[in-house]
Amino acid sequence: MSILIKQALLNGKRQDILTEGSKIKKIADSIAISADFKIDAQRFAAIPSFFNGHTHAAMTLFRGYADDMQLDEWLKEKIWPIEAKLTEKDVYAGARLACLEMIKTGTTFFNDMYWHFHSTAKAAEEMGLRADVSAVMIDLFDQNKRIEEINLNKRLFAESRQYSGRIRFSLGPHAIYTVSEESLIWAKEFAEKNDALIHFHLSETEKEVDDCIKAHGLRPVEYLDKIGFLSPRLVACHSVWLSDREISLLKKHDVKIVYNPVSNMKLSVGSSFRFNDLHKSGLTMALGTDGCASNNNLDMLEEMKFAAVKQKFAANSPVSMTARDAFHMATKGGAMAFRLDAGELKEGMLADLLLVDLKHHSLVPNNDIISNLVYSGTSECIDTTICDGKILMRGRKVMGEESIIDEAEKAAKSLFSR
Repeated sequence: MSILIKQALLNGKRQDILTEGSKIKKIADSIAISADFKIDAQRFAAIPSFFNGHTHAAMTLFRGYADDMQLDEWLKEKIWPIEAKLTEKDVYAGARLACLEMIKTGTTFFNDMYWHFHSTAKAAEEMGLRADVSAVMIDLFDQNKRIEEINLNKRLFAESRQYSGRIRFSLGPHAIYTVSEESLIWAKEFAEKNDALIHFHLSETEKEVDDCIKAHGLRPVEYLDKIGFLSPRLVACHSVWLSDREISLLKKHDVKIVYNPVSNMKLSVGSSFRFNDLHKSGLTMALGTDGCASNNNLDMLEEMKFAAVKQKFAANSPVSMTARDAFHMATKGGAMAFRLDAGELKEGMLADLLLVDLKHHSLVPNNDIISNLVYSGTSECIDTTICDGKILMRGRKVMGEESIIDEAEKAAKSLFSR
């Protein structure tokens, strides 16, 4: 399939963009060629679509279910008990709702960790998105459970080959406080052997750090370095409670970092993400929303704004994390973290892009498109979402969105009545 986008604003200049198959074929002042679809984009700016670096997609079903609670209480009394009741059908309905929300808010890639692997993979495949999908790997330091989890991941990896190249298997060991050293080492070795990434929660809370010091005499990153777990394949989500030495170790092993500002603030993890220090170190950083139980949405434009203003407040400096820094983390930074030729609009890159309405009230006047998107834009300004050279949303309409919403509502009602 080919798409010809005529006269979109791109990098401050009116340009034509031609996509063929999954790639951007040509960008020029004018392209005179027939295409399967032609879009008059004089009203629009073309920008890269967004990467959501940390999700639990099917948690859309928990939106508003357990708000304003202490983290430990939130997990033990609300989240874990209701998750124990989830079925494959529930996760599929919740993940489809998440995919719909991401399409409507400009995200075309998400990095997910949740139960019922195939439900999320199937939802992303059908909705036309890209996703790195992992099962939650938790052994609670039990040998029998460890063997069970390893066998499950081996099976899921083999079964993941049924999906298109847009859907990739990744390892999902949950965290150091739920996964044994043996399982972590196995995950690292399996990822190396099979060219997979590892999706991991790291140093989210002070308690996690204190408990690690008590158990191992080391901070979390130091412990992971000692056991040989750190690698360029590791995607470390949260990474809030880091020491200078830990930042150096993360850089040494080229670990990828995902900042989740809204979830961190809402759950009050007690410290601020050390953006300035991580940025100076040269680490690759992306942005993520976390799940809808702790955010409560998957809107990356909102995440960019919170990321930037939170860093300015924490550093007491209005120049800390600029709009362009936040936008880079949600686009090119995400593409770098997840090893995809995307995140910017250039010939030969993946045809993953958005058309934003320059006449939308939140973007007027267009003094600076990036500043407007980060600080004033809302998802309503996104008119068109294209992923892999296919139009997933046009005129803010997604095919079948009403039935997706209805099925998610039914699934949630059934889940909470069990």
